[in-house]
Amino acid sequence: MQIAQGVDGVIVGGTAGEGHLMSWDEHITLIGHTVTRFGASLKVIGNTGSNSTSEAMQATEQGFAVGMHASLQINPYYGKTSIPGLLAHFNSVLPMGPMIIYNMPSRTGQDIPPTVVQTLAASPNFVGVKECVGYDRVRWYAEEGKTVWCGMDHECHDARWDLGATGAMSVASNLIPGLMRELVAGKKSPSLNKKLMPLIEWLLHEPAPIGLNTALAQLGVVRPVFKLPYVPLPLSKRQEFVGLVKDIGREHFVGEREVQVLDDDDFILVGMY
Repeated sequence: MQIAQGVDGVIVGGTAGEGHLMSWDEHITLIGHTVTRFGASLKVIGNTGSNSTSEAMQATEQGFAVGMHASLQINPYYGKTSIPGLLAHFNSVLPMGPMIIYNMPSRTGQDIPPTVVQTLAASPNFVGVKECVGYDRVRWYAEEGKTVWCGMDHECHDARWDLGATGAMSVASNLIPGLMRELVAGKKSPSLNKKLMPLIEWLLHEPAPIGLNTALAQLGVVRPVFKLPYVPLPLSKRQEFVGLVKDIGREHFVGEREVQVLDDDDFILVGMY
């Protein structure tokens, strides 16, 4: 569905893909499966970063061994390190192949400053940055000639057309890939941005992937199974989503079934599996 609507690449095992809930065996298997099935049609980016440098090295090596085109690397979270430690961490995986830096301080607890990115950019394996800090950081990277993708859906239109971002790495694109592509690769369209903002804000009501998983289940694209600690959005938000789909148009969303309001009992919550 993503390929048919013009998406350039997919991130396997990112936050929205629940990579942090998978074992590394599951993670690498899923990357390899995606490459085998779809790697000729779009870029497959494996989220093989970790707060442990040794884990990031092993996962990245295995990811490239099964054919991923690039790795996505987060900075060490919770157990934060120093600036020299950040450089040592990223430089441990950078020689393995093309690498995209992912800066999301609200999840990791630590910003990756531009000085770190500038140093890493000297390597031919440096691809660019998925940036979630805000407009000023996106503008700075664009003006410095660095490839930067906006990582926040509510900012991606303006970041692309006003600040020089290459595009977006989007949560909403899991639901409306064609419209998100039009938003960042078509032409500047404040009206389309305004039209999509209620859906984007709905997805941001709780941390990803809670809203996304709820929406995909309501669209019949995935089974209504949640791995804890994630639980579905409440009934009122599920009802609101049906209205959003009707406002935007069911034909723009992935899947073929009519959108449903699922009952609480329709969802399965899985702890150990």
